[in-house]
Amino acid sequence: MATNRTFTMIKPDAVQNGHIGGILNMITEGGFKIISLKLTQLTVADAQAFYAVHAARPFYGELVEFMSRGPIVAAILEKENAIEDFRNLIGATNPADAAEGTIRKKYATSIGENAVHGSDSDENAAIEGAFHFAGREQF
Repeated sequence: MATNRTFTMIKPDAVQNGHIGGILNMITEGGFKIISLKLTQLTVADAQAFYAVHAARPFYGELVEFMSRGPIVAAILEKENAIEDFRNLIGATNPADAAEGTIRKKYATSIGENAVHGSDSDENAAIEGAFHFAGREQF
């Protein structure tokens, strides 16, 4: 059963480059309600756990290093058809392939430093949201 929530992170590159406000603005203009929001930093162990699904992939070590190098903004978002609509709003992983008007087209600098994370399924959105937010932090 589909839910109306998704999870996102504004990644260290976008935080470092001062794009928190612009990205949050695009999210709210896209019709998403912010349910939970925090500025935090992943430890290496946190990043390893969060991205454990990619542990066997060649980019895993680089991904862990990147995601733990600086602060991130974690958020749970709500909107009807949240997963698909948010994936459309963020655009393709490679910003060179992302459509005009998407977050990655506007703010990402490379395929590796692509500004935002977006859940790819309802199940992963619930898991990822619970990773970052206690139940009392979800409104």
